[in-house]
Amino acid sequence: MKTNPAAPTLSPLGARRRRWLAGSAAALVVPAALAQAPAPYPSRPVRLVVPFPPGGLIDNMARLIAPRLAAELGQPVVIDNKPGAGGNVGAAEALRAPADGYTLLMASPPLTISPALYERLPYDPARVAPVGLIGRVPNVLLVNPKSGIQTVADLVGRAQAAPGRLNYASNGNGTSLHLSAELFKSTTGSFIVHIPFRGAAAAVTALIGGEVDMMFENLPSVLGQIQGGAVRALAVTTRQRSKALPQVPTLAEAGLRDFEVSAWYGLAATVGTPAPVLARLEQALEKVAADAEVRRAMESRGADVGWLGSSGMGTFMAADAQRWKQVAARAQIRAE
Repeated sequence: MKTNPAAPTLSPLGARRRRWLAGSAAALVVPAALAQAPAPYPSRPVRLVVPFPPGGLIDNMARLIAPRLAAELGQPVVIDNKPGAGGNVGAAEALRAPADGYTLLMASPPLTISPALYERLPYDPARVAPVGLIGRVPNVLLVNPKSGIQTVADLVGRAQAAPGRLNYASNGNGTSLHLSAELFKSTTGSFIVHIPFRGAAAAVTALIGGEVDMMFENLPSVLGQIQGGAVRALAVTTRQRSKALPQVPTLAEAGLRDFEVSAWYGLAATVGTPAPVLARLEQALEKVAADAEVRRAMESRGADVGWLGSSGMGTFMAADAQRWKQVAARAQIRAE
């Protein structure tokens, strides 16, 4: 048998030493692999970006949801208000974050309205990964009690009898309340003049003072004024009556059969977030939506609990975006 003269010959001691070194190296590989394994989600606090200032409808709902979500996840959920540009600043902030589930967005109507209004957005709408929709808030059609308008039919009749004489207030150009009124105009074939205000509070004050004839507003924001008689609610914009105002009909009941609009809120992450993380978030949020205390608190604020999982929320958002695209095109509304 031929031998390789260049191959070294190991002594028994050298062979044992080589086997010991190989075993030690292999032992070191296991802890290193374990160190690289991802930690279970979540292993640190989760940031919830709210794209509006503190104290508003969406912020209040976020502060209601966050503690319960934290309890389900086992980690703090920290609210980070990033207002500006009708919700676009906060959306951009959240969607620029790493797709790891540690930055979430409090999702609301601007996500489906802004693409219809802005030629350019600071974020890509396709980057939104729905987690779950937890509730909806009716808009409510309001008039001044001294106007003599008692019903939707009264309002439509007056508007059609004198085109351009009536006006309506909104909380600003391109908002959901502005577009709700434009949808009302197109549905009823009415011409009513738009008067935008800097915020809903100023618009409601103008309505109470008789400076404007009508407006749409989120129900929770004016529930107290309605109950106190400062404004008159003619109808709500959801398909079903609100539990907070069971005596007030829907616009569909008032004759506008296909009219359905609501503010809504839920959670969204960024596309690319691992599927197990999205599933964990969806599961936790669904439990929050089913919590009896959360449901009571939401309903007392004029909101309706209506759970949709990630798939259902995605379908809902697509339909909502299409509706506002059509309304904006008909009314020729664009935002700068």
